[in-house]
Amino acid sequence: MTYMADINQYGQSGIMGQGARETILTPALCRAARGLLDWTQLDLAEHAAVSRGTIRDFEGKHHEIHRATEAQLRLAFEKGGVVFVDVEGTGTCLGLPSGRR
Repeated sequence: MTYMADINQYGQSGIMGQGARETILTPALCRAARGLLDWTQLDLAEHAAVSRGTIRDFEGKHHEIHRATEAQLRLAFEKGGVVFVDVEGTGTCLGLPSGRR
């Protein structure tokens, strides 16, 4: 089955369809990003408009999150100043722009 090409909200190309999921935000990156911003799970929940339980369960590896939820969390982190960088051979890393913190 052929799928259509897609450019997501981050400017990355991909393939639309069920098997096209590429997770950027892992539970560990979520915890690290919260740490960079000094946010609690409740702070993130409020910034991302999701429940604290969703964040707790995701970070505790109790279940995966939906793509839309992942996008909401990532957008909240980016609005807070976190930068996600894909490093070839390493995966996604994060940081704050210089001058922050």
